[in-house]
Amino acid sequence: MGSAALALMATTATAQTSACLITKTDTNPFFVKMKEGAEAKAAELGVTLKSYAGRIDGDHESQVAAVEACVADGAKGIMIAASDTKAIVDSVAAARAAGVLVIALDTPLDPIDAADATFATDNFQAGLLIGQWANATLGAEAANAKIALLDLSISQPSVDVLRDQGFLQGMGIDLADPNKWGDETDPRIVGNEVTSGNEEGGLKAMESLLAKDSDINLVYTINEPSAAGAFEALKAAGKEGVLIVSVDGGCPGVQDVKDGVIGATSQQYPLQMAALGVEAIAQFAADGTKPAPTEGKAFFDTGVALITDKPVDGVESLDTTKGMELCWG
Repeated sequence: MGSAALALMATTATAQTSACLITKTDTNPFFVKMKEGAEAKAAELGVTLKSYAGRIDGDHESQVAAVEACVADGAKGIMIAASDTKAIVDSVAAARAAGVLVIALDTPLDPIDAADATFATDNFQAGLLIGQWANATLGAEAANAKIALLDLSISQPSVDVLRDQGFLQGMGIDLADPNKWGDETDPRIVGNEVTSGNEEGGLKAMESLLAKDSDINLVYTINEPSAAGAFEALKAAGKEGVLIVSVDGGCPGVQDVKDGVIGATSQQYPLQMAALGVEAIAQFAADGTKPAPTEGKAFFDTGVALITDKPVDGVESLDTTKGMELCWG
């Protein structure tokens, strides 16, 4: 496996039931909060938790090694936020065949039923909300928008596709294949660039798209760290008044909304995702029960809310004061 390939992050209360948390990185605040939720619930329930992370977002190999390590350690359950939602399926299948409950967190596997359960934001709805908000905010000028799309990864994991496609639908843009991004033909789209979900990636992606069209006036970002990078690139280029929308709703991101860096963001709740995952593993270890999805959906929906201080008619939202109260709970 190689210790350099894995970031072993923490082990909590020693108990008969053991579980693993595998995240994309251990530096993104979203996954830090997810780990906090898992650790707190594991301590409460007496579950032994081991946490692993990739070195960067997209580090699929480390996640495969982590799954193998968890199975070898006798874990009853694995919670995973997959970097490559298609490529991880074989490893997940092997774990399930060994009797391990596998729960996808935040990012559904492809296909979604490759995991026993998924606890996640409705990521399409998250994108839809910020698209609807941007469309209403621009009003008549939405027809003349010049849009930069700052996505996650060239492997296009499901979370990446769902947020992008939801945003475009919210903007009233016709989707081509809704199962991938980048194939739309609407002339308002300047282009797609990937960010790896971090600030440096957001800055570089924004610079590339500004070089293509310096008149960009609307920026969709996969998450708030990439939005912060995009803002820095716009500021360096002397571009003011460009509308930026994003997804995550972490406390720093909500502060960026309050400060005017981001116009609106869709808030999700990673602490709850992880806590529910640990509860499900404990229940599975006790009696073999597997968690059920939200009625009418293929996953358990942990909720989403639009956060903005500039509400628009027809799109329900919360202000940043409430967003700071709720951020990543």
